[in-house]
Amino acid sequence: MALIDGSTLEMKEHVVAINRVSKTVKGGRIYKFAALIVVGDGNGTVGFGIGKAGEVPDAIRKGIEDAKKNLVKVSLKGTTIPHEVTGIYGAGKVLMKPAAPGTGVIAGGPVRAVIEAVGIKDIRTKALRSNNPCNVVRATLAGLTSLRTADEVAAIRGKSVKEIL
Repeated sequence: MALIDGSTLEMKEHVVAINRVSKTVKGGRIYKFAALIVVGDGNGTVGFGIGKAGEVPDAIRKGIEDAKKNLVKVSLKGTTIPHEVTGIYGAGKVLMKPAAPGTGVIAGGPVRAVIEAVGIKDIRTKALRSNNPCNVVRATLAGLTSLRTADEVAAIRGKSVKEIL
């Protein structure tokens, strides 16, 4: 899982969640914001980041910078994924199944943001267990990074694609 330099790519940003956190001090409450951001080029490259600041725009900017430092490449098969996969991170679990062309993206909030950032057009997903946006995004990315095409599997096994299929 090699990281990619995001400074050369044209990225689209999706704000997945903004969380307001308060701290009570002697003079009252202090509010800060945490933003969960997903960035992708729509062509198989995706990353996510978390930014924290006293103002929402600053938190989003920091989240985008963090996301561009954590980009990964995803194996695709046309407009969908090569095979069914389950991504797990902590209590987050996301089931992803390839779909026929024309199906569209069947996914909820955090999963949809990641799928659209990658550039997948046809997929069926279901977020199981946790609904914490951060864990769901991480589980989705864990599943997507574990995908392998038939060519990659054939190269690892030292066989041709026809022998595997």
